[in-house]
Amino acid sequence: MSDDDKEKREQEELQKTLKDLFGQLGEAGPIPFASFPMGGESKVQASDDEPETMEFDSADSIFDFSYKPRDIKAHLDRYVIRQDEAKKALSIAVCDHYNHAKRLRVLSQQGEDTQNYEYQKQNVIVVGPTGVGKTYLIKHIAELIGVPFVKADATKFSETGYVGGDVDDLVRELVQRADGNVELAEYGIIYIDEIDKLAGKSSMGRDVSGRGVQTTLLKLMEETEVPARAPNDMKGQMMAMMDMQSGKAKQKDNINTRHILFIVSGAFSGLEKVVQQRLRSGQIGFGANHQQQLIDEEVFNHVSTQDFIDYGFEAEFIGRLPVRVLCENLEAKDFVNIMKNSEGSLLRQYEREFEAYGIRANFADSAIAKMAELAEGENTGARALMTVGERILRPFKFELPGTAVSELVIDRELIDSPAEVLERYRELGKCVDVEKIRDEVEIYAREFSQKYGVTLDFTEASLTELAVLSNEQARSPLQICEDLFKDYQYGLKLIQKNTTQKHFEIGAQAIRDADGYLSKLVVESYGRTQTSEPASEAE
Repeated sequence: MSDDDKEKREQEELQKTLKDLFGQLGEAGPIPFASFPMGGESKVQASDDEPETMEFDSADSIFDFSYKPRDIKAHLDRYVIRQDEAKKALSIAVCDHYNHAKRLRVLSQQGEDTQNYEYQKQNVIVVGPTGVGKTYLIKHIAELIGVPFVKADATKFSETGYVGGDVDDLVRELVQRADGNVELAEYGIIYIDEIDKLAGKSSMGRDVSGRGVQTTLLKLMEETEVPARAPNDMKGQMMAMMDMQSGKAKQKDNINTRHILFIVSGAFSGLEKVVQQRLRSGQIGFGANHQQQLIDEEVFNHVSTQDFIDYGFEAEFIGRLPVRVLCENLEAKDFVNIMKNSEGSLLRQYEREFEAYGIRANFADSAIAKMAELAEGENTGARALMTVGERILRPFKFELPGTAVSELVIDRELIDSPAEVLERYRELGKCVDVEKIRDEVEIYAREFSQKYGVTLDFTEASLTELAVLSNEQARSPLQICEDLFKDYQYGLKLIQKNTTQKHFEIGAQAIRDADGYLSKLVVESYGRTQTSEPASEAE
């Protein structure tokens, strides 16, 4: 055996050993601290409240950045109701950040040293209660610009990673979200919610772990190099060895955070009391009880850096967040606006859900106003709309599908007296609505004709049979037809070839025994002379 063959065999044996060990590690469960392999095929699944992995071509789009603040705000207006000042501040910060990145790119291409270029990142801190649209704002900014976006909760991280996760993993996850494109990941957006949980209630009682996470984060927020693979990520290290053995191109070892935009947010409950203590009681209109009070625009205008420090943040950490934004608490009128005018309105979602059962859901203004009032009382922001809607509509979703009910009017009476209204719909659902059945059957026949070039003529007797099946099976006539006649096009096309027949009568027998009726027609078509006259079904 030659030396080359021997070396090749040794490499193959090493690869096999690594693969076997890699498989054993996979069976043992997930590797801690979020291993994000570079250049491999494995991808980490996004959590429910985070966007799925997006596809990107390159980072060139960042260097062609041409958005103006008003363009970004106009985009955000489509998805988030109110929060105008927050939208403006975020739009300006994002434009400044990526225009700086674009400028530095140009200078670098011209051969200039950009390390001494004066540049303070426009990292942002967002103050606001839950459910007012903070995550939505950041996510849609990232989607508009075309950069990878990572969201995490501050409570899940610790300084060392021994408890919770390692904050460096946020940067590595940007690479995973960018589908392995390190260059693009270096221009991504990292959003950390519940950042206020890293601060103690007072300077004497700060949480040590929280202070450690702050220290680690402030390095990331300015500029540092993060290893592309975590030192304790055994799975990632093995994949790197396997890539090297197989001759794959070597990936960048480090990820630079200079151009990664960091946005943090939190409710900051109690911050208003810190401001009050500094400005003296009653100076800016506080009431006597501040325990559950949310910070508002008037108070926020008086918030200083020292207030955040007194709240429990390190001075260096809060100094890395020069842009401060307030998202105000939502009121009932805002919930009405959200339901009526925002893209992705919850009302549209409910309409689609009822439509799947053949029921048209109509929301009256009186119901929308009442739902908004109830949602305001939940104190969980826009998320409360789903809570309220599900509580009101759940019994109707369960009871009405498969009945004769074709329209559900959601008005104030339904919300105030759901049991009485539901009982009326139960009685209505027992009635056979022939017109509704006829409408659904006509829809099915029209679509069938458009697809296959043959016409189905349903008799009155067939409509009666469909009504019986619809009540028995708790399914709509349209769903029953799709099931009964899913393969009819093949047999009818064969009959058409034998007889040139294009119109077929569908009677009660076809509903009771669809396959048997079709077989009978096919057999008869071989014994008939070619004719355009349709075959009739004896009743």
